[in-house]
Amino acid sequence: MEWIHQVLADKPIVHLLDILIVWYLIYRLLMYARGTRAMNLLKGVAIIIAAKFLSAIIGLQTIDWFLGQIISWGVIASIILFQPELRKALESLGRNLFRNRKDMRNPSEKLIDDLEKSALYMSKRKIGALISIEGNESLNQYIQSGLPLDSEITNQLLINIFIPNTPLHDGAVIISNYRISAAACYLPLSESSLIPKELGTRHRAAIGLGEVTDALTLIVSEETGGISLVKGDHLHRNLSATDLHMYLVQYLIEETDEPDKDNKVMKLLRAYFSTNFRQGGER
Repeated sequence: MEWIHQVLADKPIVHLLDILIVWYLIYRLLMYARGTRAMNLLKGVAIIIAAKFLSAIIGLQTIDWFLGQIISWGVIASIILFQPELRKALESLGRNLFRNRKDMRNPSEKLIDDLEKSALYMSKRKIGALISIEGNESLNQYIQSGLPLDSEITNQLLINIFIPNTPLHDGAVIISNYRISAAACYLPLSESSLIPKELGTRHRAAIGLGEVTDALTLIVSEETGGISLVKGDHLHRNLSATDLHMYLVQYLIEETDEPDKDNKVMKLLRAYFSTNFRQGGER
């Protein structure tokens, strides 16, 4: 095996691969830590490392030794303090490596399927619901206002959460990273005078969230059973099953996936969606 190591050691591609793997691991770590307590830990570690680097350059030997001790013992302290986050990360790794074929489909497609089934079920029975899906902007401050769940998304669970007279049916469900992060969350209410009088608190909360974030929010009216969607300053009301599917695909797949500029079919579909969006959207 030594001759293989000697042959590969002098290859530039090996060094490049080594750097790419390290950067990918750092990227995945930052994506996982985003919006959690672990991000604050990473910020603190970055500050300590930067301070140690500066102290070594300047020649502050006492501070450099002290920071070195913090880094050495900090690894053990981090494992103890952040045991739940580490366990969650390992469970997620195992789940992704050994998931079955049913879970191999695009997570956005599964999310759309669960949202459609739960919304249509609740619409027929006039069960009020408010579900927000996190976009590029973090909803952590609103997640913290509710009850943490961190559970897999299923339409059965979404339906059960909003059953009337249950502890979690008031407030919003927030979905982040394809998991139900929390339920019974408080969303900011819009103060806009342009909102129709017949719309209630759920719609105002959805519009209020759309005013300050890029989240997509699904609403089921308790009075009429009507299904609505809010994205940014657009409100789509009284959606049919076909319209609901169309907008969910538009917002949850087409806006997140990199567009294929050479695909004429996708261009035609986007033009179709854009036309219907302007006709159906209300500002």
